[in-house]
Amino acid sequence: MKNILIKPTKENLSSFVFTGSFLIFISFVDVLSNTFLDLNFTSFLPSKLSYFAPLIIGTIGLYLIRIDFSGNKLLDKINTNFNSNNLNAILSLIVIFALIKYIPPILNWFFFDANFAGNTKEDCSGDGACWVFVKVWFNRFVYGMYPDAEQWRINSAFLMLFTLVGASFFAPVKFKKYLLIFLLFIYPIIGLKLISGGEFGLEYVETGAWGGLSLTFIVSAFALILCFPIGMFLALGRRSNLPAIRYTSIGFIELWRGVPLITVLFMSAVMFPMFLPDGTYVDKLIRVLIAITLFEAAYMAEVIRGGLQALPKGQYEAAKSLGMGYWRMHFLIILPQALKLVIPGIANTFLALVKDTPLIFVVGLLELAGMVNLAKTNPKWLGMAMEGYVFAGLVFWIICYAMSRYSQNLERKLSTERQ
Repeated sequence: MKNILIKPTKENLSSFVFTGSFLIFISFVDVLSNTFLDLNFTSFLPSKLSYFAPLIIGTIGLYLIRIDFSGNKLLDKINTNFNSNNLNAILSLIVIFALIKYIPPILNWFFFDANFAGNTKEDCSGDGACWVFVKVWFNRFVYGMYPDAEQWRINSAFLMLFTLVGASFFAPVKFKKYLLIFLLFIYPIIGLKLISGGEFGLEYVETGAWGGLSLTFIVSAFALILCFPIGMFLALGRRSNLPAIRYTSIGFIELWRGVPLITVLFMSAVMFPMFLPDGTYVDKLIRVLIAITLFEAAYMAEVIRGGLQALPKGQYEAAKSLGMGYWRMHFLIILPQALKLVIPGIANTFLALVKDTPLIFVVGLLELAGMVNLAKTNPKWLGMAMEGYVFAGLVFWIICYAMSRYSQNLERKLSTERQ
């Protein structure tokens, strides 16, 4: 009799499913009514017990419907994914109840109670977000203090970059190496000249006026392009048989990994110019780009070194048996295999680089987050920090998510695992 009450049989299977489903329904109704109608059906219970009543009722309901191979596809799927054991059932209910309770207020703040029309802070009313702030400052959030009439140059530079990157996916294999050389060595010069100006009839725009999302992209793009080859050579250097090269690489990597990025940026922007000869000047943005590139290259080197160490010695011996020299062996045999193994690590380093760019705000360069900090201090828009930071956070999330998805697709495409 005890087993019949706890575990369902063919005779009472429907009773267990009905009772469990009813209890789960009651728990959801209680949470929904409390969230949207401010009604608490369990208010007659002690306050602490009333607070946990939906969770307790729902857990009992899930326990009753936890049936192995019930024959119902939906029920079996629920039990497999959300109700495999008591802990899984409790965690599933907590997550679902939290979504029911907190998602509606967030949606109200984002959309339903938000203000989109207007041009001043006074046009914002209610408890929702004031997206008027983002609309008014949008141009500055994207281009910083770059002159309005010259913003086409930034657009052209990034259009060229996206075109080159897109062309590299569809170009024949024999042309890809030329596109890569152009992208690594020629495009950075063209892009910087186009944006900075001062030649070919273009108005000179000092780097202090660069800012916003465009500066975020500039710093990220140039650091991404340059830190990868530097990190690759550092990884090879750390595994070199020549002591001078090996210890130099180790010292470089450990030095840059042991110092916080904010300290590196401060040194490059403030301290480094003090050691330059009189009359010598290096633009602050160039110094920051070099500092971030070298900092990220040290982390990239360790990621790539992990891939190199994961390869069996047989790969090296096979390449040497074919008469390949050091560089041919690594660029044709070793590195292609090693890089495939560490795609997640490389992507993680790139994502960290993109999210580290707001730190350049401490040296006076106003990228996206820096422009939000500047805008929130404007007397006409005091109290609008939340909207600005949410906008910046969403932009960074979109960028990082796109990079993450691309790395996952690349990992699947280049996967050598046996299915």
